[in-house]
Amino acid sequence: MPESPGRVLPDPAQWTCPAPLRDHPRVVMGHGGGGALSAELVRHVFAPAYGGPVLAGLGDSAEITLGGARLAFSTDTFVVRPLFFPGGTIGDLAVNGTVNDLAMSGARAAYLSCGFILEEGVEIAAVARAAGALGEAARTAGVEVVTGDTKVVEAGHGDGIFINTSGIGLIPPGVDLRPQRVRPGDAVIVSGEIGLHGVAVMSVREGLEFGVEIESDCAALGGLVETMLAVTPELHVLRDPTRGGLAAALNEIAAGSGTGVLIREDDVPVPPAVANACAILGLDPFYVANEGKLVAFVPREHADAVLDAMRAHPLGARAAVIGEAVESHPGMVVARTGLGGTRVVDLPIGEQLPRIC
Repeated sequence: MPESPGRVLPDPAQWTCPAPLRDHPRVVMGHGGGGALSAELVRHVFAPAYGGPVLAGLGDSAEITLGGARLAFSTDTFVVRPLFFPGGTIGDLAVNGTVNDLAMSGARAAYLSCGFILEEGVEIAAVARAAGALGEAARTAGVEVVTGDTKVVEAGHGDGIFINTSGIGLIPPGVDLRPQRVRPGDAVIVSGEIGLHGVAVMSVREGLEFGVEIESDCAALGGLVETMLAVTPELHVLRDPTRGGLAAALNEIAAGSGTGVLIREDDVPVPPAVANACAILGLDPFYVANEGKLVAFVPREHADAVLDAMRAHPLGARAAVIGEAVESHPGMVVARTGLGGTRVVDLPIGEQLPRIC
């Protein structure tokens, strides 16, 4: 279009978009969501800065060797809002989240560190409640908090309580859990109903009612993993589908293994209350966070025995085989719908529900 005298053309550089752009020059909430934006931040900012072959694995925990022992080491920071929700608290999350990251390497957590970042003005009673829940969760998980730190920031520069926990545990001999071990034909097993944690936190945060109270599934999975490994140490990979939900965990495994993943939507255990809440809010349960579930890739010949053992454990009673690793569409997750069609289950860009862990 020819430019007319006195006419000012719009400058595309000044246009804005309500969705965070992949090349956004500033941090947005999606960078903490466990999806594609998080992966880009790690890949382009943190990994080049730190370097090192151990970090390059980018697993739920790092596997290191010290004095001849194979150890798993993990750290996580918890910024959930609200601090207390049906089925858990920020204190429970701080323990169970780190214990579960270690368990995904097959390790039994032994010791934790704990750092509290407190906002000036937060009630001491709230701090005591969170600390008490953290201590009780540690005792339940069989792990000891051995060191910690406390910092206080000015009012308006935090959100009540943030907690950082780091953990270390011993990996048993013969256990090797990583995406590179996945093979076509492996059964994909999820340990129970998905989406409970994210919907429970959201219901309290937004004051929503769905006709029935939905409680978080927050739990330590170390005992369940030990039960599975007792059947066979030849499990190929484990993940706990927290931020980004089941979809993010499956995409990480597909990308790391170079195999495709085919799941059957009707076989994925989604509780009716979660399905109804997601339908009302326009959410996909596959992308909603969990804090007490795992997904496992198991050699087909061991799948039935592992599934039976999981179902005999309280935290695996609703375990189900939901699909398999396949040779086709390597690096991609595809869901077969109840109508017989298929859809691609992408890695989320950011997060449907921020601040859920």
